[in-house]
Amino acid sequence: MSNDSRPSATPILHSNGTKMILPPQTRDLAQSLIAHEGAADTSEPMELAAFRVCETLRQPVCALTGVDGFRALLSRALALARAEAPIFSVLQVAADGSLQGLDKLERQNDKDHVAQGGVILISQLLGLLLTFIGEAMTSRLVTSEDLPPFKSIPNIGVRKGFELILNAVDQLNGVTAHLEGLADQNPPFTEALLTVAENIRNTANVLAVLVAVRSPRPN
Repeated sequence: MSNDSRPSATPILHSNGTKMILPPQTRDLAQSLIAHEGAADTSEPMELAAFRVCETLRQPVCALTGVDGFRALLSRALALARAEAPIFSVLQVAADGSLQGLDKLERQNDKDHVAQGGVILISQLLGLLLTFIGEAMTSRLVTSEDLPPFKSIPNIGVRKGFELILNAVDQLNGVTAHLEGLADQNPPFTEALLTVAENIRNTANVLAVLVAVRSPRPN
């Protein structure tokens, strides 16, 4: 699909009826990831490449958020995708964060709708990741030598209360980095400091996931 024919932005419908608009760069990145996965594995239908992107992201994101964190993010992205791609009602997110029901999609005759829905799903997942872990970390997760450089995606903004929570997340991550630096400099305390740093990082991750999943966005 050409740039002239595709939407300039991807709308996301929240459970309270409000919408946020993902900038077009997010959709561009989703399409690049899907194309990369499709070219890397030609043994499966191209219209299912988006779901291989989910699987590729699952392990590194789980390392950051835990399995429950990734499952919450993917479940939220899937729920939002269904608003534009009802065909995805056959999909469910399993306890381990994997997608179930792909065999039912394979039997669908409308391959174009499956492929288009995949772009929407990955766009929405990327939007949540940008809120949750930020642009720099999202870039490291999705960029490879086979992909074009990660483009700067403008901040979309969150409500004031959630903004304050994200500020706290940043501060906790700063404390984590400081403690890890101290651990390197103080061998007698290395193990204890790293344990405390890991606990603080986990707390920050939980807060960030809550914001990513529950925060409604302005139009």
